[in-house]
Amino acid sequence: MPRRQPASTATPPQPAVDPADAWLALDHQLCFALYAASLAMTKAYKPLLAPLGLTYPQYLAMLVLWEGEGITVSQLGDRLALDSGTLTPLLKRLQALGLVQRLRDAADERRVLLRLTAAGRDLKAQARAVPQAIACATACDLQQIAGLAGQLKQLRQQLTAFSKAAA
Repeated sequence: MPRRQPASTATPPQPAVDPADAWLALDHQLCFALYAASLAMTKAYKPLLAPLGLTYPQYLAMLVLWEGEGITVSQLGDRLALDSGTLTPLLKRLQALGLVQRLRDAADERRVLLRLTAAGRDLKAQARAVPQAIACATACDLQQIAGLAGQLKQLRQQLTAFSKAAA
């Protein structure tokens, strides 16, 4: 009887991978890492903002208004990188919640000024717990969070400059 050859346990040869193709792997994409992290961050904020009665975009708008009142809608849009088509419904909702007033500028009626109501100012005290809760959720201290935020701001500035140069 002929002897049977043992089954080979060796891994079959893999086709050569072009090194440039390795950068096409999803896990190597900075855009996906940022996108997935953004989704996770928004999800982490949702239960923290629910007691405040705010959505994440509304919270961002309130953060800017808590920094200093009397800014225009366009200034808020610039700070949040939002166009007026996105910002207007958000501000209408904040106004309906009694947190913000939108007033025409007496000097230039084309401009709309934003002012916090007393309720909008009072909400800031409740919001003070949110950054610490995010620090706990991320297992980062506030200095690490500030460092990451700074790096991402620099990245955004570089990408914006690149986009403007490419246009």
